[in-house]
Amino acid sequence: MSAPTASSAMGRQVAVLVAAYGAVALWGATPLATKVAVADLDPLAVGLLRTLLAGMVALLLILLGRVALPRSGRGRAYLAVSALGGFVAFPLLFSYGIQLTTAGHGALLLGILPVLTGLIAALLERRLPGGRWWWGCTVAVAGTALLVGARFDLSLEGGSLRGDLLVLASAVAASAGYVTGARAARETGAWAVTLWGLVLGSLVLLPVLPFALAAGDLAAAGAPAWGAVLYMALLCSILAYAAWYWALGQGGIGRTGLAQFAQPLVGVALAVALLGEAVTWPMVAAATAILAGVALARGDS
Repeated sequence: MSAPTASSAMGRQVAVLVAAYGAVALWGATPLATKVAVADLDPLAVGLLRTLLAGMVALLLILLGRVALPRSGRGRAYLAVSALGGFVAFPLLFSYGIQLTTAGHGALLLGILPVLTGLIAALLERRLPGGRWWWGCTVAVAGTALLVGARFDLSLEGGSLRGDLLVLASAVAASAGYVTGARAARETGAWAVTLWGLVLGSLVLLPVLPFALAAGDLAAAGAPAWGAVLYMALLCSILAYAAWYWALGQGGIGRTGLAQFAQPLVGVALAVALLGEAVTWPMVAAATAILAGVALARGDS
C-alpha cells in the first residue's frame, strides 16, 4: 500500500507545480498587456472591463454548472475578501499605477508578491516562516531586482512615487486575495471561488461603469488594446486564478506562493522569444539567484 500512496503524493505535487507555474506563466504577460491596453483605453475602463467581461463569462458558467457558494459564514467572508482584493482593488490600482510609473518599477514591485502572500498567510495562521524561507526570499528578491534592473531603467525618470505606491498597494490587495481565496477554496473548490469571486467583483464595479464609459471612447480603441483586455479577462482572471487557488490550497500558501518569483522570468522569456531581446549575463545571474532562492525557501517546510 505504501508504493501507491507515495506515487499518489508525488503525482499531486507535480499537479500542484503545473497549476502554480501555469498560472504564473499566464500572469507573466500581464504588465505588457496592461501597458498595451492603457495606450488606447482609460485605466479605469481597463480595470473595469477586465473584471466585468470575466464576470459575465463566470456567471454563465455558474448557471450552466450550478456552481454553489461556500456554505459557512467564514467561507463566504473569505470569498468576499478574495473578490475585493483580486478582482476589484488589484485591477484598478494596477491599471492606474502602471500608467503613472515605468514598466521596470511595476515589474520590480510585483516581484515582492510571493513575500507578501507568505506573510499574510503566516499572520492568519499565527505562525511565522522559518529562517530558510526568509533567506530564500531575500535571495530571490535580490535576483528579481537584478533581473528587472538589467532590462529596465530603474531611475526615477519616467516614473512617479504616486504610481509606485499604487502598484505596491495593488500587490498587497492581490496577496490578500490569494490567501483568502485559497482558504475559501478548501470549502467549495477553486473553480467555484474563482467564478463567484468574479461575479461579486463585477457587482461591486458595475455602478462605476458609466464613469468608465464617459472617460473615453471605447470604440476608438484598436484591436491590440481589446485583445489585451480579453487576454486578462479570460486567461488571467478565470483560468489562472482557478489554477492558482487550487495550487495554493493543495500545496500550502507560503510554499506554493513562491512560484510567483518565476513571473519576471516569464516576462524575460516572452521578450526573448517575441521581441528578439538579447540574453545577457546579468539576466542569467538573476535567473539563477531567483531559482536558488525559491529552492532554499521551499526547503523550509
